[in-house]
Amino acid sequence: MLVDKYTKSSYESYEDFLENCKIKVPDNFNFGFDIVDVTADATPNKKAMIWCNEEGDERTFTFDDIKRQSNKAANFFKALGIKKGDAVMLMLKRRFEYWFCIVALHKIGAIAIPATHLLKVKDIKYRVESADIKMILSAAEPRITDVVDEAKKDLPGLKHLVSIHGKVDGWLEYNKEIEKYSDVFPRPAGKDATVNDDIMLLYFTSGTTGMPKMVCHDNTYPLGHILTARFWQNLDDTSIHLTVADTGWAKTAWGKIYGQWICGACLFTYDFERFHPKDLMEKLAKHGVTSFCAPPTVYRHLIKEDISKYDLSKLKYAETAGEPLNPEVFHQFKKATGLELKEGFGQTETVVFAATFPWIEPRLGSMGKPAAGWDVDIVDDENNPCEAGEEGHFVIRTGKSKPVGLFHGYYRDEALLKSVWSNGIYDTGDVAFKDEDGYLWFVGRSDDVIKSSGYRIGPFEVESALIEHPCVLECAITGVPDDERGAVVKATVVLAKGYEPSDKLIAELQEHVKKVTAPYKYPRIIEFVKELPKTISGKIRRVEIRETDSNK
Repeated sequence: MLVDKYTKSSYESYEDFLENCKIKVPDNFNFGFDIVDVTADATPNKKAMIWCNEEGDERTFTFDDIKRQSNKAANFFKALGIKKGDAVMLMLKRRFEYWFCIVALHKIGAIAIPATHLLKVKDIKYRVESADIKMILSAAEPRITDVVDEAKKDLPGLKHLVSIHGKVDGWLEYNKEIEKYSDVFPRPAGKDATVNDDIMLLYFTSGTTGMPKMVCHDNTYPLGHILTARFWQNLDDTSIHLTVADTGWAKTAWGKIYGQWICGACLFTYDFERFHPKDLMEKLAKHGVTSFCAPPTVYRHLIKEDISKYDLSKLKYAETAGEPLNPEVFHQFKKATGLELKEGFGQTETVVFAATFPWIEPRLGSMGKPAAGWDVDIVDDENNPCEAGEEGHFVIRTGKSKPVGLFHGYYRDEALLKSVWSNGIYDTGDVAFKDEDGYLWFVGRSDDVIKSSGYRIGPFEVESALIEHPCVLECAITGVPDDERGAVVKATVVLAKGYEPSDKLIAELQEHVKKVTAPYKYPRIIEFVKELPKTISGKIRRVEIRETDSNK
């Protein structure tokens, strides 16, 4: 297990982990050569990934397969003129070629930009122009490639279009072209060699306000995910791990490549178009998945199935992140599987920097405790540490050292970077608090926290309370200006099937929130809608709800 080359793989306690876990970063680290190829050379037949799709196709890839296929891809891209520092966008959904291509780009030293297949013409134009993208790799599906073709008409700098797993007019066909190239790709030297500060990965974050930020990570970033994979997901070289995520999202970097392969774990990739809980459960059972990570929404669907029908005896660990975890989900999943869900927290800008690590008992609603190497703090407006139970800015102190896995910066936007990271403090933009025992609790995004009658109200706690009611499918909590209270809490609610809006239901929901959480947090205004405004990544745009209300 390569983890031991970069830090110890085991610790006796959380205190031991916190004090002694230090990630060693060698000069000129390159994930493609130093992890994929080193593992392939040492254990060529070791399974790197099990892939399957809805149609019943299954493929197993060894680390030697990943090495050779990524080398062929690197030679292909190099022949097209792609070089160190060039930006390449990947819109590959869950196709297994994604892993060949992104490792190839890392070996070349190009900047990989994973992206969702849901982008529209304006989204593609913005990304290509902002990051000077030279090539797009896309699944060969008209709903994606037609949009790219339309965008390309106004993008002279976009040189190459490559389709994966299918032919598209005017595009190079990856699976055909790749056969022309050698499966040997020597490590670049001299000016072509990668160094630690080179940008390897860039994500356009689908922010809830404004245009997407360009979060970039350098070549040391994969090592930071040792914390994510080894010490949150609890992986080792015997694990088979599934993280539910499309390759366009940063969650793939968290759970579907870097830390997992450093641990020597085998990835399990289920390539599906629409999520069906029964299908996922069948795949977990059939392939003996040992570690599973998904957002609470997925778990909410899973517990509605009869989990006892599936043999999950190999499943030893389950994790969740991305949104509040409903207590009912935690208890029902534990009742069905015997496993306690382990929460974790981080951003596109980070690796996991707070989590319920293996030595920590879960506390429902808490993200856990800080990760080793991350100086996490809750501070007031003057950057003074807050007392236990006091809400404040959730920050990472970097004055002594920058933790491995913290982002390199915002691409070509120094002003934005300075607005959140200055004087040795990176402000995550979140509000949180810690309890007497050091557990961390998420309150909400700074812009979303509601100040009403002297109280600070985080939307997630109220949303979590509402979601417990059977009539609520989705909801968003925002503040509405009020002359007397400063602001009052408003709930925008999407009802589940079988329920209709009524004054009686409004009163019932208000009473429900009063019972579940503090009475002052209940929504004085409830509006029923067909759907909530969201970003393309599925995040609720509370700002849009607030803007709509202000224009009424």
